[in-house]
Amino acid sequence: MTQNSTILRPKIALYEPDIPQNTAAIIRTCACLGAKLEIIEPCGFHLSDKRFKRVVMDYMDLDKIAIHQSAEKFFETKKNHRVIPVSYTHLRAHET
Repeated sequence: MTQNSTILRPKIALYEPDIPQNTAAIIRTCACLGAKLEIIEPCGFHLSDKRFKRVVMDYMDLDKIAIHQSAEKFFETKKNHRVIPVSYTHLRAHET
């Protein structure tokens, strides 16, 4: 039995990333793991910055990175998907 690998691929979304070097490290991690990267704007740097583009070009095609204009637009595209928010700044359990 074959499975659709694009559905099973992990996806990582960065919420308003502000450090291009950290974003670049995550791009490299995604490239190694075969994970899809999604960036939720606004960013603390320009995605058109040539240094950022160079890192992206070395590891991942820019057109393979989904860019969302806001968190609301990101969650609109995830209505039928499982999303697990993780934050290093909010370590307590989320209550619904």
